[in-house]
Amino acid sequence: MKIVIIGAGFTGTQLAKRLINGKNDVVLIDNDEEVVRHASNRLDCDVIQADGNNLQTLEDAGIEGADALVCVTSSDEVNMITCSLVDSVYPKILKIARVRNYAYYVNTNSAAEKHATTLAGEHRPLYGIDYMVHPDVEAAQAIVNAVEHGAITDSMQFENSEYELIRVGVEAESQFDGVALQNIRKLTEKRFLVSYVESNGETSLPSGSTILHAGDFLGILIKRADLPEFLKLCGSKVKDVKKIALVGANRIGMIVAEKFIHEKKSKVRKFFGLKSKLSQDFVIIDSNDTNAKLAAERFPNTKVFHADVTEEGFVEEEGIDKFDLVICATPNYELNIVMAAYIESLGVEYSIALVASAAFGEIARKIGIEVAVPIRDAVIDSIMSHLRGESVTGIHSVNGNLEIIEITIPEGSEVSGKELKEIAENGKFLIMQVQKTGEEAYSIPNGNTVLNSGDKIIVITNSESNEHVMQKFS
Repeated sequence: MKIVIIGAGFTGTQLAKRLINGKNDVVLIDNDEEVVRHASNRLDCDVIQADGNNLQTLEDAGIEGADALVCVTSSDEVNMITCSLVDSVYPKILKIARVRNYAYYVNTNSAAEKHATTLAGEHRPLYGIDYMVHPDVEAAQAIVNAVEHGAITDSMQFENSEYELIRVGVEAESQFDGVALQNIRKLTEKRFLVSYVESNGETSLPSGSTILHAGDFLGILIKRADLPEFLKLCGSKVKDVKKIALVGANRIGMIVAEKFIHEKKSKVRKFFGLKSKLSQDFVIIDSNDTNAKLAAERFPNTKVFHADVTEEGFVEEEGIDKFDLVICATPNYELNIVMAAYIESLGVEYSIALVASAAFGEIARKIGIEVAVPIRDAVIDSIMSHLRGESVTGIHSVNGNLEIIEITIPEGSEVSGKELKEIAENGKFLIMQVQKTGEEAYSIPNGNTVLNSGDKIIVITNSESNEHVMQKFS
């Protein structure tokens, strides 16, 4: 594929790197000389210093022969206008825009839903954008998933599946400590799958001979209802979360607050599919006076503080140190890590921090922060899922070196009609779930499960093997 990327910031550069690793032809455009020089030194692709919203620039970059245009500049308007401009001349090119302003996202979705019949067929999508990626919604959903039902851990949910991928730790002297993976099924009758193991700072696909140790973390595919029993075997338990403090009344914070506060189904609650109100006590804290006032107006029955949580004495004076969980979701990602660690040191048991990338997430976990949500990686995953072709419906990164890919097996695939044990490649990939054609939900497969075209699978793979996996299954 040939992909033109507008915007050579962190997201554009990381996206280009992943696409180049996949043997794609990439052109990166940015109007900042220093940014272009930095990207040119790091990437093996064409990097052009110019305004990306100029049609002549795009044509000089070969847009007419491109398969996709991805706009990830710091300006929503530039991203949207560039897609619209290209769509007017080259409508068949796939166009993806990162849009941070939540109003654009909601209004576009509402208009598309209202005029679905009108926009069907030959009509072009609104603004000429095939896919609008909203990083704040992606990040807020990850935070909500981490808190749901008191698990307070990384949690990944899948459409049409009862199973969730949940990160849990192995405690010292627990029943899992020192046990080989192939033997842990003897300890419980619950259906589960160990999808990955984090040990000594490395995350890898496990085998039956993998020995679990205290301090390891496991990626467990399991039904939420079965989690308490599994946590007990690991030496942990479901957390009783009743009091939550949210630090940051910005866009992400407000989406999260909607989830926990509003009883009626607002547009955001409709997006999350929430049906009942959670009962936790909830407070909002922001050092920006304007943000605090807007939050107080929006949530009149919620206590909102205009304060700096790192200010000496504030946490104890307001009793925040007695809370069960603090969520640090300000736009200052490095400060979120500092604030979360600081508040935990004062007595709060659990914390969630919004961070820039998976690398910072790893740092956050090492200093005791339970959940780190890497916003930029969420955006890149969302974009990559749209670029992989029609058979790929989703991509998710795990700690930077593993990928989870949702695939619909197409006609003519080399795996069609074969049992899983025939196509297995230990250490390269693991099929976590299969939804057979005609069935309503995913299930955990076994070695005798036969794959056919039209089946949907969720596979986890090493980043180095993802192209091989893509060719094998789609």
